Amino acid sequence: MSKETIKAPKHLKPATRRWFEEIAAEFELEAHHVKLLTLAAESWDRCQGARELLDKSGVSYTDRFGCPRSRPEVAVERDSRLAFARLVRELGLDVAPEPGRVPRLSPTGPAKKGGA
Repeated sequence: MSKETIKAPKHLKPATRRWFEEIAAEFELEAHHVKLLTLAAESWDRCQGARELLDKSGVSYTDRFGCPRSRPEVAVERDSRLAFARLVRELGLDVAPEPGRVPRLSPTGPAKKGGA
């Protein structure tokens, strides 16, 4: 994409929006990278939302038969956490460049720690 400012989607939480825009400013993102970054940010917000509900309600409840059951938010948190981790890895945001390894995204700013 051109070096225009990439704005975070408005539905993201403020802290997630700031993270999105920091990443967007630091790297040259193609259109598909922006979509992956959006999905990662949404996954993070969803994970945090599930975590907040679990903090209030606990991780289990007793069903009508008196058996303990996991709350649905447990699966939402787990799945969102995995999605976030995979998307960050797919974007190459979680690793320092290794010698001979082509980074997935090109940094646009000054050199980063680790030689990026």
